[in-house]
This record gives sequence, structure tokens and C-alpha cells, in this order.
Amino acid sequence: MKKTVTPYANQQDSKKKQVTQMFDGISSNYDFLNRMISLGIDVKWRKRVVQILVHKKPNSILDIATGTGDLAVALVATKAIKIIGLDISPGMLSVGKEKVTSSNLDHTIQMVLGDSEALVYDENSFDAVTIAFGVRNFENLSKGLSEVFRVLKPGGTLVILETAVPTKFPFKQGYKFHTQVIVPLMGKLFTKDKAAYKYLSDSAAIFPHGKQFNNILEKTGFIEVEDNPQTLGVASIYCATKP
Repeated sequence: MKKTVTPYANQQDSKKKQVTQMFDGISSNYDFLNRMISLGIDVKWRKRVVQILVHKKPNSILDIATGTGDLAVALVATKAIKIIGLDISPGMLSVGKEKVTSSNLDHTIQMVLGDSEALVYDENSFDAVTIAFGVRNFENLSKGLSEVFRVLKPGGTLVILETAVPTKFPFKQGYKFHTQVIVPLMGKLFTKDKAAYKYLSDSAAIFPHGKQFNNILEKTGFIEVEDNPQTLGVASIYCATKP
């Protein structure tokens, strides 16, 4: 990435600690704001992630940066026997656990507090790993992806859903206005934390996407790497395989 962006520039804490603090603070309104900001399109993107894995028939899935568990719950459609939703924010996990329990999915989904850059799982543990809107929050991207590679089984699939930046007029200009003006304003109105949603916009703007991110995945060791732009290029779904 071009530079490091943190949620609270006036703090000396590490990015990891700041990200944890930020998500804890906005967890109660996170789902509501996500639907408003994306106009509900993020739900369709997650469904596409699920459809990719349905064909892979994984028995075990690790959903990193699971947040409030939207993707973890959706992944039940893959018929995986074990789904672990892992996140660094206790606040987000608390919301996610309630969602899992209310959906009667405690027997399939386990919500776990953990660090994506220091996974406690053995090598070759999971058939698939998913990450939705989480990799740009890694403090050390290379370390986080290396951990993903380590815990995936040979032949296992990594699917990442992440924001991207449109390159064509007028979508590029519209995207910039939406993310730099509308998103932080909505964050301030509904969470009293304008900095949090400014960070989410700024981190998306500088995160490598498309071929740049493909190259990073290949450097990590993944093969069969491809990206699939979504909705005029405002997001991408990346698929990769561990040899």
C-alpha cells in the first residue's frame, strides 16, 4: 500500500489496537449502516462468495474478520460441517454470536476472538478461508496472508471480498464523492464516530486492488489467482488456491 492509514491519527496505539477500538465502538450500528451505505448490494456480493464455495464442497471454513457474522451465517449454504468466524473485535463478535444463536446455528458456527496475523490453528486445517472487507484492516498484510496460506489445506480455496476503486468516468468521481463525503457524514450521524467511517473510506482508497492484489497473493504462494470486479468496480472478489 502507498501508506499506512489508521482510524485515529492522533493516537500512538498500533493500527491493530485502533481497529479493534473502532469496531468495538461502531458494532451496534454496523449492520444498519452497511446496508444504508451500500444500498444492500453487499448482501449480493456475499451471496456470490458463497456460490463460489458451494461448488467446492468444503467441510471446514475459516471466516476471518467475520465481524457481525453475516458471511459466516451465509456460508451455511455450502453445507460445511464446521464454520469458524474469527475476529479481533469483541464488540463485533458479540453481535455476531447473537445472530448465530438466533438463527439456531450454534452447532455449525463457532465465533472466536482471534488475531488474523497470529492464527492458533495448525497447518493445513481448513478446506476454505474467506475474508469479507477485512484484509485492508490487517496491520501487516503479508503476515496475515501468510497465516491464511499456512492454515489452508493443499488444494484449499481462499475467497476474499474487498472494496476497490472504479477507474472509469463518471463512476470514479461518483465513488470518490460517496466515500469521502457521504460515508463519513453517515458515520458521524449514526455512530458519533466520523473518524471510523473516514478510515474505512481512506483505507479502501489506498488498498491495492485488481492485478496489484493478485500479484501479492501470488507472491504469498497462491496459484490460480483471479479477481472478479463487482458493481462497476466498487468491489472485487478474489479467488486463489493453495498448491
